[in-house]
Amino acid sequence: MSVFRQLRAIPTLMKVGFAEAVAYRGEMAVWVLATTMPFVMLSLWSAVAAGSPVVGTAKTWSSASFVGYFLAMFIVRQLIASWAAWEINFEVRQGTLSMRLLRPIHPIVSYAAANLAYMPMRLMVTMPVVIGLLLSSGGDTLPRDWRVWVLWCLSMLGGWAITFFVNVAIGALALFMESSTKLMDAWLAGFFIFSGYMFPLDLFPPWLKWASTWLPFRFQIGLPVELMTGVHSFEAGLGLLAQQWAWALLFMSVAIALWNTGVRRFQAFGG
Repeated sequence: MSVFRQLRAIPTLMKVGFAEAVAYRGEMAVWVLATTMPFVMLSLWSAVAAGSPVVGTAKTWSSASFVGYFLAMFIVRQLIASWAAWEINFEVRQGTLSMRLLRPIHPIVSYAAANLAYMPMRLMVTMPVVIGLLLSSGGDTLPRDWRVWVLWCLSMLGGWAITFFVNVAIGALALFMESSTKLMDAWLAGFFIFSGYMFPLDLFPPWLKWASTWLPFRFQIGLPVELMTGVHSFEAGLGLLAQQWAWALLFMSVAIALWNTGVRRFQAFGG
């Protein structure tokens, strides 16, 4: 099927995915509420900063700084989510991947559309509360330069692309082994520590903060949060955005290569 026809099919796939999100809205709401670690860390770090400001390598963090940071983290975390690795593992184990391979739409395209189709529901669940909190206590941290907001939109897309293609790459490994979910757990462990999800990377020792800039985790979620909270100027953000998209293209290439190789192996064994 041509690329053009694949793209034409995306709106239909999105409609189907959105209908599924509506049908399983209770399950999705539970998942959203289960990813509230930024609120937990907000309470913890705000309490620490209430005693005395926390000194990082580039700035001093007050309670208000932590409010803006972790509210932004919650927003970004919800919007870059992907679960393709678990979905692929399930379909390989159950044998239902064979049915997906028979469809005219490339499976990676259908996984992407299904993940993106959940975005409106996720916004409906999370944004009213988060916007209210931002307006009441975290609005001062937002950037004033509209160009930074353009970079933020592009960084959100790049962060989602890294997350999605990492999921596809790890999920595709299930075509070579019994299950690859443990590898996804290992990736998530690195993500929690080096992405800025649990605490700002500015609180790392200088050498560890420098090392984190060479890892992909920061570009999944840390960069969009940094742009959203006004950490970077437009010029600095532009350079970081280029690094992020380099990671996205790398993981896309790896994911496609693993998928194509794994599917040939899967079909050779009668999958």
